[in-house]
Amino acid sequence: MSETVAAAAGEAGSPEPGVGSGILRVFGRQMKRFRLRAGLDRTQFGGQTGYSAATIASYEQGRRVPPPRFIDQADELLDAGGVLQEMKDEVARAQFPAFFRDAARLEAEAVELHAYDTHVVKGLLQTEEYARAVFTMRRPLLDEETIEQRVTARLARQEIFSAGPAPLMSFVIEEAALRRPIGGAEVLRGQLEQILLIGHKRNVEIQVMPLAREDHAGLSGPFTLIETKSGQRIAYAEVQKSSHLYTERTPVRELEAQYGIIRAQALTPRESMAFVERLLGES
Repeated sequence: MSETVAAAAGEAGSPEPGVGSGILRVFGRQMKRFRLRAGLDRTQFGGQTGYSAATIASYEQGRRVPPPRFIDQADELLDAGGVLQEMKDEVARAQFPAFFRDAARLEAEAVELHAYDTHVVKGLLQTEEYARAVFTMRRPLLDEETIEQRVTARLARQEIFSAGPAPLMSFVIEEAALRRPIGGAEVLRGQLEQILLIGHKRNVEIQVMPLAREDHAGLSGPFTLIETKSGQRIAYAEVQKSSHLYTERTPVRELEAQYGIIRAQALTPRESMAFVERLLGES
């Protein structure tokens, strides 16, 4: 793999990257072929799976990402012999914007994950309401279907917290991100409560970087460090509509060293939990 892998996301007002093409179109064509072989129209098939005919049409035309549960249902009901299920992982990755798909795959394979965030709470820590507010505020505007798709995908990533064996994770969050009332006061309150819940997990440490710190090693922006089951160590950085996966040892080592300094400058995990509790008391 090269030192960096970069991809720019498409304009939010244009068709979602990957939707209507690639794996989704292949899945849709195969499902339609099995549906017709079974002698079912879209209304009949939708009735058996609990989806509307319009939704079935969207899946067949590659315009929407079918959830894993639906794929399992479709494979069984249409007697597809596992053909549809074999595409499930690739279909699931299509729900992420193009620039994040490689990072999402690596994140799911992580045995260690460490993240520093500056403007918003990390996606892995977000509540459904907070995530929806974040996507709603994107400019150019995302359409409602894309927002719901992105929220669903973001929440699905949080299965990493219940994975076995659970990966070791740490997060450093800027105080400003914890005070910014994205979505309103109640949404922020729910988000702070979620941070406390996750922060008390044995495999997770959450730290706050106070605004008052005079020394700060994280001024270049947010990034994530990942170590996979195979021992590969990767760094991921994202800005605006571009992202980079760093795989060469030198840049990854530099960011690992930077993260160590950031953690040393932040509040300790115990101090950070107490800080979040104080913020909740203020809200």
